[in-house]
Amino acid sequence: MQLIFCGTPQFAVPTLERLLAEGFTIELVVSQPDEPSGRGYEVKPPPVKQVAERAGIRVFQPAKLKDPATQEVLSPYRPEAIVVVAYGRIIPPWMIDLPRLGCINLHASLLPKYRGAAPIQWALIRGERVTGVTTMKIDPGLDTGDILLRREVEIREEDTAETLAERLSVLGADLMVETLRGLARGEITPRPQEHSLATLAPLLKKEHGRIDWSLTAQEIGWRVRGLYPWPGAYTTFRGKNLHVWAAAVAPAAAARLEPGTLTAERGRLFVACGQGTQLEVNQLQVEGRKRLAARDFLNGVHLQPGEKLF
Repeated sequence: MQLIFCGTPQFAVPTLERLLAEGFTIELVVSQPDEPSGRGYEVKPPPVKQVAERAGIRVFQPAKLKDPATQEVLSPYRPEAIVVVAYGRIIPPWMIDLPRLGCINLHASLLPKYRGAAPIQWALIRGERVTGVTTMKIDPGLDTGDILLRREVEIREEDTAETLAERLSVLGADLMVETLRGLARGEITPRPQEHSLATLAPLLKKEHGRIDWSLTAQEIGWRVRGLYPWPGAYTTFRGKNLHVWAAAVAPAAAARLEPGTLTAERGRLFVACGQGTQLEVNQLQVEGRKRLAARDFLNGVHLQPGEKLF
């Protein structure tokens, strides 16, 4: 089967690698332009581009898919399908119509739940116990196309957005191979989504990481896991930003303490939260310093009675 593959981050790599291993012909890889990253802002190619170049596949990195020059590059190709995995741009109508089997998207949720740019993070933030991956035929809407196949996975208590993404990317690679083969044999019937059940997973912004201590400890714990590693859950301590990297709901209640109030006991750090609940912070980082376990943090700050996070 002749394919064009559109993808950019690490999440898309297992699907590209699996398609190559299974004998699919990738005629072209479309990825977003190289961008600066890291402390030194060194310009680096996206993970999908790196894999494609090692495999000897031509890579095309247009700034915009709507640009007529982009259409001129892609139009001569006649792929049977265009595979789209975390590419990061909306696919224009002319591109949807290019392949015989359509543009097939791998989405990291059980559509119609969590349509949008950050489905893994929002599933964790909202305390879901189950999520999964869906293959769908792209249409002009935002994740509104017909569903092809879905696979569920349980969300583990220790999962962060990072660990969950790793598992879903591997599961999604298997599902994409199954989907393409099923479509080629005419064994899959696309089915419309139930749009009334749709929920949104908007693009994350830095401000999503600000902790509201009036929420329950459980809700804050979900946010800590869902926002890891970016933007991270953060608060303010003694006038400086403080990231909370790992935390868990404490069994004991924080009676009569205002949300955000800090207490310590035998090297363990607790924060009072909404509805009398309490969060135990296990790993944290004051801006400009390295990450610390709670015990090491407490040894360095000499916590005062009644101190709060804001």
